[in-house]
Amino acid sequence: MAVVGIGLALAVALCVAGVVQAVGMMRSEAELPDDLRLALEVGSTRTTRTGNAVDRLGMRWSPAVLRMMGPARVARMRARIEHAGHPYGLTVERYAARRAVYGALGGFAALLLVTRSQWLLALLLVGYAWWWADLGIWLAVRRRRDDIERTLPDFLDVLAVVVSAGLGFRQALERVNSVYQGPWSDEIRIALRQLDVGVSRRDAFDQLRRRNRSEQVSQFVTALQQGEELGTPIARTLLQIAADMRRTEAQNARRRAARMVPRATVVVTVLLVPATMILLIAGTVIGSQIHFGDLFGGG
Repeated sequence: MAVVGIGLALAVALCVAGVVQAVGMMRSEAELPDDLRLALEVGSTRTTRTGNAVDRLGMRWSPAVLRMMGPARVARMRARIEHAGHPYGLTVERYAARRAVYGALGGFAALLLVTRSQWLLALLLVGYAWWWADLGIWLAVRRRRDDIERTLPDFLDVLAVVVSAGLGFRQALERVNSVYQGPWSDEIRIALRQLDVGVSRRDAFDQLRRRNRSEQVSQFVTALQQGEELGTPIARTLLQIAADMRRTEAQNARRRAARMVPRATVVVTVLLVPATMILLIAGTVIGSQIHFGDLFGGG
């Protein structure tokens, strides 16, 4: 019994640590590293902290987890971490360390629950052991993508105005980016650093598109490259991209609102209507002062 209690306590402590870590991965902010190699990989929302106690505890088993994952899955996870912006300096090695720790403790707690025939809780802990390390990455990807898509249209409007004032595209990009903060500013800063070391504009923006799982970023890069090839004035191209993005976002908002109507109807039907009927019936019964004993022939 004591062993079961210790195992469950460890599982609860691990869940709390995982929740704190997942929330932190969504909200991470720090300064851009000075080292150029790191700056090309991580921006100010791609922090380089040394990791937490879970990372340090599981790092010795990280190579074994990576071998079990296989090269293809490791490559996919590396891309997902890139899309998440390397929150708290997360790397694929640290991800594997977290999977080792969560898997070991979650599996141990699930085994203890199985011995007590607590199958449902054991199944939940198995799911926790298998997926918890991925949850924080998924949340960070969504938050980063939403931040970028919310910032991008206004950024392009300002950039178009600065380009129209006579500055070259590169100088305008630096000038506008200096007054912005957040994930999109970090991505532009990385692209500018790549241009500084001799990467072509096309390759730098292709890599920017690959780093971000966002339809609007892909649309921006594609339109920018097509405008460059066709000789279209860059200011007109930027304004058109921003207008298209706002139109797309408005359409997406209408679709989201349309999907919410059936959900609200289900909530009203399942919860509010029965609750209202119970309240009306109870009020009627209480107000009429019916004696159920007399009604059913009781004494």
